[in-house]
Amino acid sequence: MGKQNETTVMEFILLGFPGSLSLQISIFMLFLLMYILTVIGNMAIITLVITNHRLHTPMYFFLCNLSFLEIWYTTASVPKTLAIILGKSRTISFHGCLLQLYLIFSFGCTEHFLLAVMAYDRYLAICHPLRYSSIMNNTLSTQLAITCWVGGFLVVLVPIFLISRLFFCGPNVINHFWCNMDSWIVLSCTDTHKVETIAFIIAAFVILGSCMITLLSYIYIISTIVRIPSAKGRQKAFSTCSSHLSVVIIWYGSTIFLFVKPSARSSLELTKIVTILNTIVTPLLNPFIYALRNREVKEAFCNVFQST
Repeated sequence: MGKQNETTVMEFILLGFPGSLSLQISIFMLFLLMYILTVIGNMAIITLVITNHRLHTPMYFFLCNLSFLEIWYTTASVPKTLAIILGKSRTISFHGCLLQLYLIFSFGCTEHFLLAVMAYDRYLAICHPLRYSSIMNNTLSTQLAITCWVGGFLVVLVPIFLISRLFFCGPNVINHFWCNMDSWIVLSCTDTHKVETIAFIIAAFVILGSCMITLLSYIYIISTIVRIPSAKGRQKAFSTCSSHLSVVIIWYGSTIFLFVKPSARSSLELTKIVTILNTIVTPLLNPFIYALRNREVKEAFCNVFQST
C-alpha cells in the first residue's frame, strides 16, 4: 500500500552548472569550442588514416578506432549539456537518462580496452620489432578492435539492468550535466547496496585491469628504450611515450576517482569537475597527443596541404 501511494519519477531535471549569466555564457562557449575541436580533430585523424596508405598499420588502425570512439563518447554528453546551459532542455526522460548512462559507460569501457591494446601494440613494436609484423597482423588487430567494442558494450549490461530496477519516488533533480550513476543512487528511495557493489567490482576489473596492462607495457617499453645506444633514438622514443602517458594518466586518474570508490555518495560537485576531464578534455587531447607528434602523421598532413 505504501508504494502504491508513492509517485514514481518518470523524468529527471539536470541541474548543470548553476551560476550567473556571464558564467553560463562562458561555460557554454568553452564547451562548444572544445566539442567542435574534438569532432574536427578526430574526424581529421580518421580521414587521414583512411586516405593515406602509409598509415595503414595496426598502430594507426587502433588510433582510428580511438578517434571514432572519442567522437561518440563526447557526443553522448556534450550536446545535451549545451542545451542545459542554455536553459532550453533541462529535463530528460527515465529511459533517455538510462540510455545516456549506458552509452557513456559503454564508450568509456571501450576506451579503457583500446588504450590497453594500443599500449600492447607499442610494446610489441618496440620490444619485439623483428616479430611485430608476424604477431600484430591485420587479422589480430581487427580481432582485438572488435573485442574492445563488443566487450565495452557487454560489460556494463549488468549494472545498467540493476540501475533500471531502482525505484525513484522523491526528488528528481540530478546535480550534474549528464545522467551519471552516482546521482541515480543518491536519488533512489530503494536499497542501492547491490548496485554499488556490482558497479564497483566491474569498474575495478575494467579500469584497474586495463591500467595494469598499459602500465606493464610501458614499463617494458621504457626498459627497452634505455638500452638503445643512439641518444637520438632514445629521445624520440621517450618523447612518444611521454605524450602517450600524459593522456593515459589524465584518463585513468579521472576514471579511477569517478568509479573505483566504495560509495557513490561523495561530493557531487567535485565529481562534476573531474567528469569534465574525463568526457570533454581527454577526447580533445587524444588526436593531438596520439597523432600530431608522430612524424608519419605530420608528413601526411603536409602532403595534404601541399596538394590543395
